[in-house]
Amino acid sequence: MSKIEITDDMVIATVMNKYPATVKVFRKYLGKGCRDCPGSNNEDIAFGSMMHNVELETLIDALNKAVNR
Repeated sequence: MSKIEITDDMVIATVMNKYPATVKVFRKYLGKGCRDCPGSNNEDIAFGSMMHNVELETLIDALNKAVNR
């Protein structure tokens, strides 16, 4: 099985829908409303990270760990 790679330019809602294991990570770092936020349909992970003052590398690392367990 090949390794999945989440990158900072991926749209948040797309990642959550395709990889349900990431929902908990997004909630932890970006807040509980992330799944329902209209912006998540258009905003990439880098933008979400910046808007929520979260270190991008930390978020990407956590997302990749969640999908590659």
